[in-house]
Amino acid sequence: MGAKEFVKFCKEEIVKYHNETSDERRITKSDVYMVWYCKTLQNHKALLSTKVADGMYYEMTLNGDKNEVYLDAYKKQENKRIIL
Repeated sequence: MGAKEFVKFCKEEIVKYHNETSDERRITKSDVYMVWYCKTLQNHKALLSTKVADGMYYEMTLNGDKNEVYLDAYKKQENKRIIL
């Protein structure tokens, strides 16, 4: 799976997950955006979020050795400013 296919797959899975588990409004792929992406050898990882103001973000990992994808869903606990 290439990078474009992986990101498209991630967005589709996040839409499914959100629409099945959230009481918020239903979303489409256009509501999901990628924050970060990396590919190392046969593995892909992406961090994504949605336009919904629910504090959720998602980590999707493709394990190329096992041909499996893992979805981790997180909720932001806090955004704290640290002055250097």
